[in-house]
Amino acid sequence: MSLLELQQTLREKVLETAKNVFNIELGQIASEVPPKTELGDLAFPVSFELAKRIKQETGEKQNPRAIAEQLKATLETHEAVDHVEVAGAGYLNVFYKRSKFLAQAATPKTFKTATENSPKRIVEHTAVNPNKAAHIGHVRNSVLGDTFVRILRANGDRVEVQNYIDNTGVQVADVVVAFIYLEKMNLDDIKRLDAELAEKHVSFDYYCWDLYAKVGQEYEKNAELKAKRAEVLHLIEEGDNDTAKLADYVATRNVECLLKTMERLGIRYDLLPRESEILHLKFWAKAFEKMKELGVIRFEMQGKNAGCWVMPFDTHTGNEEFDADKILVKSNGIVTYTGKDIAYQLWKLGVLGLDFNYRHFCFYDDRKEVWVTTTEETLNRNVPKFGGGDTVYNVIDTRQSYPQDIVKKGVSLVSPERGEAASVHLSYDMVTLSPAAAEELGFVLSEEDKKKPFVEMSGRKGLGVKADDFINLLDEKALAEVEKRHPDSSKDEKHKIAHIIAVGALRYFLLKFTRNTLIVFDFKEALSFEGETGCFCQYSAVRANSIFRKLEEGGLGKAVETISQNQVNLSEVIEDEVWALITLASRLEETIAQSVHAAEPAIVAKYTFNLAKAFNLFYHHHKILSEENELKRSVLIATADITRRTLTSALNVLGIEVPERM
Repeated sequence: MSLLELQQTLREKVLETAKNVFNIELGQIASEVPPKTELGDLAFPVSFELAKRIKQETGEKQNPRAIAEQLKATLETHEAVDHVEVAGAGYLNVFYKRSKFLAQAATPKTFKTATENSPKRIVEHTAVNPNKAAHIGHVRNSVLGDTFVRILRANGDRVEVQNYIDNTGVQVADVVVAFIYLEKMNLDDIKRLDAELAEKHVSFDYYCWDLYAKVGQEYEKNAELKAKRAEVLHLIEEGDNDTAKLADYVATRNVECLLKTMERLGIRYDLLPRESEILHLKFWAKAFEKMKELGVIRFEMQGKNAGCWVMPFDTHTGNEEFDADKILVKSNGIVTYTGKDIAYQLWKLGVLGLDFNYRHFCFYDDRKEVWVTTTEETLNRNVPKFGGGDTVYNVIDTRQSYPQDIVKKGVSLVSPERGEAASVHLSYDMVTLSPAAAEELGFVLSEEDKKKPFVEMSGRKGLGVKADDFINLLDEKALAEVEKRHPDSSKDEKHKIAHIIAVGALRYFLLKFTRNTLIVFDFKEALSFEGETGCFCQYSAVRANSIFRKLEEGGLGKAVETISQNQVNLSEVIEDEVWALITLASRLEETIAQSVHAAEPAIVAKYTFNLAKAFNLFYHHHKILSEENELKRSVLIATADITRRTLTSALNVLGIEVPERM
């Protein structure tokens, strides 16, 4: 029985006793982990709630402490409970049987495995405009999304990972304008350019990055050129013309570059839904008809929104920006992003009544396949079943909170049975740089900027940081540390370890803050081997693994056998500090459940750091391999193994690998 299952069983015993003894139906009850081991392993403040309910329903006044005594007797009948203490005015402090618990914990366990009947969660993240290279802000989105995917899978859910590709948007149109009118290139010219760039080891998305900045500057000087944007955008949305084909090539190549960038961080996708198919397969038209039939949108006859189809939504009234988000179809007939998002969300939840066609996009190195939507009918019968999720999580920055509320409202009005709870906005705040990090990335700062707590990035000001440049610099800095620590290792091994450390440093730094916290990234802080960092957590796992490299063959099995055969005497050698580590290492499943409930990956990150910190204290306080008492030595070895397995699993959930050495 896992710790989470044990806690649930004890809650059920309390509920059963409340009903049988006091005739009170409690529903959910709170429990908590006491701050100190000597206060118990689980605490219930339920006696106070019961006393209150008894008074309300019968008028009888009962002492919470007396109620606790009756609950105590019931809880002590459970085979995993050693004893229960009634503390203070009526708290129930439960103490587990350490010997039984350790014997069970010493056996390796795996996460729950999803079945075809498990809830299906769809996580959409990244959603980079396919017009240029990804930047550091996109990395936070992708790391959050990918980590939440891992958390959901560890929770036993089926998960589908989507990366929405806005291949018909204005940003793509801008790059197409630049290629056609500034670079004077057609599709064949762009293909030749792409081949030439590859020979020079220049990435296509980097070229587009510079081109996008160039056309933005030209727009400010050339109104005629800027007018071409609307013309190009119309041709792209219309499809089946030379401009649309050129745009498709540019967008596809940028998406291919994006997937390679994110793969460097261990981030992968199942499906790339494209906006072009949402338009051409009439997803919006179907959603629009449904919304008109149900009367959830209205056609404005007068006022500033005259001629528009609008969703009435009272929240945030009086703000022009928010009012604009309520518009689903403009007076010129153009569907807004919010309108298209509603149609897409209805498809993701399986209530639109339409589906995409799909084709192969690419394989990862291990042959995992990525699919993309298409307008063309395909004969491939091995296409997975996409969409139809029970819950959809959209990872989009906090500035999009109101449009996301509109989408959620629209979906719930069309499909009340799914309701607003089926659509979850995983919002997050932006990533900034410390002045030191900005300078390390090559930015020239004014004296005023150097004194600021952070430097906010801006593409218009030339303060944009390409994701690959950022990862490259992290790799270089991690490699310098590996060179100092392991000068005799091979070049390949050094680079491999350095990249694992760099990815761990970056991912942990982006995850340790709650989602809606502004992040100030600093290279020195992220790559530190001390404090709350990915490097510290990795180092703790490496240290734990080193114990078992030194342990003689079969030593772990012998330790587990010794524990199994001497359970009666175990309690005498399991010290409070050791016991606290064992129980902490058993709370990963519970932590994952909490993270899913709160939709907050930082909960798992904080747990991982606390476990790494607790293990290091344990490591320093105990002579694990040289302990003379055989039973105590076995307990220490088993505790180290339980911790290293959990720490490795927790890091894996965060998308962080444990290197062989650091």
